[in-house]
Amino acid sequence: MKTVGASGMKGLMEILIETHTGMTATEFEQDASSWLAMTKQSRFKRQYTELVYQPQLELLAYLRANGFKTFIVSGGGIQFMRPMSEETYGIPPEQVVGSSVVAEFQDKGGKPALVRMPKIDFINDKAGKPVGIYEHIGRRPILAFGNSDSDMQMIEYTMAGEGRRMGLFVHHTDADREYAYDRKSHVGTLDKALDQADANGWVIVDMKKDWKAVFPAR
Repeated sequence: MKTVGASGMKGLMEILIETHTGMTATEFEQDASSWLAMTKQSRFKRQYTELVYQPQLELLAYLRANGFKTFIVSGGGIQFMRPMSEETYGIPPEQVVGSSVVAEFQDKGGKPALVRMPKIDFINDKAGKPVGIYEHIGRRPILAFGNSDSDMQMIEYTMAGEGRRMGLFVHHTDADREYAYDRKSHVGTLDKALDQADANGWVIVDMKKDWKAVFPAR
């Protein structure tokens, strides 16, 4: 896992290429949905879809209730996130932006299908996130929230627009209720953003101090 973390999102996408090339889009979606439904996180013994952040769910609901349109913009695979985004976050598949592999339209047994090819299409990470937002959404965000240096460019892009805006980073400081990591982590490194937050007007949320709850109650 340390090696995978050090390889970044590109390394993870290359693993997915090796293991899932040739699958149809429908097969991959069914595979992802089945894994999410059956797999429990080893420490918390809960499904991954249950280990979303309660304050994040509350914020998304608050924004939508006040006329905002909400999106997921992640370095993760777009085809993996879409099957669970609506039920888990209230965000429909068309409002998910992520990394992707090339898909090709083919005839599979007399039926038309989209088939995953052994080639990365787009890495929606770091400087790729503003590009993904531009290409998928077509509007600069008003608010952007992240938890690592990989989100810096997205938040810089958001804050560069006119009018009132907000950029926020979640700092993982709670080793008891979740995990504590930042500058030295191989995954989710939060280093430069911590140093530059005050100068840039970014909000840093301390998970241990600021969150009454981390995960939704069962």
